[in-house]
Amino acid sequence: MTSGQQGILPIAVPAKRDERFRPREHIRKRAEFAAIYDRGRRVLGRLMTVFLLENGLEWPRLGIAATKKFGCAAQRNRAKRLVREAFRRHKPSRGLDIVVVPRREMNEAGFARVEAEYAAVVERRAGRLRGR
Repeated sequence: MTSGQQGILPIAVPAKRDERFRPREHIRKRAEFAAIYDRGRRVLGRLMTVFLLENGLEWPRLGIAATKKFGCAAQRNRAKRLVREAFRRHKPSRGLDIVVVPRREMNEAGFARVEAEYAAVVERRAGRLRGR
């Protein structure tokens, strides 16, 4: 230690949650979507339908199914951005596959409303999956 650093203690920085959306957290294959639709638990909401299924991994994964029925490309892309951001902020701490099917009502909803519904569904229902 130099003389200018005497008496200074290092500051402990709390560990920050990983809020990135990594490639391993994407659900991309049609077979994976089909398995989640078939075996997962479906939760209906005003803005989205969410399918939840334990995946046996140590990290959660997200899939978004915004079809042309939802709206034009700009609307579908906005919905996907909103859902990805909600997932990033409210990642489950355990391995869970989540597929979100946005509903047309999401076109008029702001991020706060989308985030609130997503968080409520995932946090409340994810705990109940253990009992199944």
